[in-house]
Amino acid sequence: MDLFQKCQDYTRAKQAMALNVYPYFHFLNSGQDSEVIMEGKRTLMFGSNNYLGLTSDPRVKEAAIKAVEKYGTGCSGSRFLNGTLDIHIELEAELAAFLQKEAALVFSTGYQSNLAIISSLVGRNDYILSDSLNHASIIDGTRLAIGRTLKFKHNDMADLERLLEKCAADEGAGVLIVTDGVFSMEGDICNLPEIVRLAKKYGARTLVDDAHSIGVLGERGRGTAEYFGLTDQVDLIMNTFSKTLASLGGCVVGSEQVIHYIKHNARPFIFSASIPPANIGAAREALRILSVEPERVRRLNEIAAYMKQGLQSLPHVRIHDSGNNLVPIIPVMTGTVGRTLVTARILLENGVYVNPVLPPAVAIESCLLRTSYTATHTNAQLDEGLAIFDAVTREMAANTDVDFNLPD
Repeated sequence: MDLFQKCQDYTRAKQAMALNVYPYFHFLNSGQDSEVIMEGKRTLMFGSNNYLGLTSDPRVKEAAIKAVEKYGTGCSGSRFLNGTLDIHIELEAELAAFLQKEAALVFSTGYQSNLAIISSLVGRNDYILSDSLNHASIIDGTRLAIGRTLKFKHNDMADLERLLEKCAADEGAGVLIVTDGVFSMEGDICNLPEIVRLAKKYGARTLVDDAHSIGVLGERGRGTAEYFGLTDQVDLIMNTFSKTLASLGGCVVGSEQVIHYIKHNARPFIFSASIPPANIGAAREALRILSVEPERVRRLNEIAAYMKQGLQSLPHVRIHDSGNNLVPIIPVMTGTVGRTLVTARILLENGVYVNPVLPPAVAIESCLLRTSYTATHTNAQLDEGLAIFDAVTREMAANTDVDFNLPD
């Protein structure tokens, strides 16, 4: 069989294009902000991870420019060889201090971070216990690791303990419990107190992916562990720079011994070019702003509560209730692929961008629109968006011809 046959047989995207409901690769004519110019039209951005609104902050842009002026556009090598700059080391020290751990290691992308952490720590006889709704980068990290992976039901601590008991019967095996702090599609917060308690009971270690938690949870925006008061009890915290820190890259913080080991054993780190100067400069300045302006976190939490209440009040909107009013990720449940794609298209035509979430990310009848918000959204923008949601969902409620699913 021709290797490329699968490419010839793949028709879903082109079918969506033919139906004028293809939702991807809409281009911006402006930078990321609370509202943008998308394909030439003013659009409310309700689908970005720019949680603190720092991608457009003049201080962050100036820091990136200055880093390029001093260091150039790239490092031309891995951190192991010629690719370490003084600003890499300085950012690592600043991240460790902010997240209240001994040491940090910076990676070129957030995705690469989870690949590197998990694959380097988990040996052949070890176990990974992973929440069933963890991010794709965690899933691929477990695939790269040579140990055994067991999934526990989402936020189900009884199921986690069942698996821990199973692992405990295998003498000599190490166990790493991996969870998102905030789950990127649902906006749920992990049950970190119980995860930590079980980890201690069974001698396991913990890794929390705080990509959607830093700048979102905690008094100072330090993430899930700070929110629960468990910073000194979580072993490893991973973060990305492409959300709150308005850049590109990732990091892990933990004990000096463990970070030293990852630095010298993680293949995705060793064999990748180092993060470019502009990204370092932007992330450092964003981290500094977060450190001195925690009111941005409180404003973001206020917006999350405001939009959750606002969407719940609309007669034809059903949201996934994450159980908290803090996280600025609010999924609107839409059902079928067709209803989701058509709703997203009409929202965009009316000036609101959201992210449609389709199979295989969700079950075929459980599609949703992922809405997310930024600390710099104004109340006027939020109210405008709610009015558009109300009008569009009223229109969709009367439309019974859009409940279709595209074939695999």
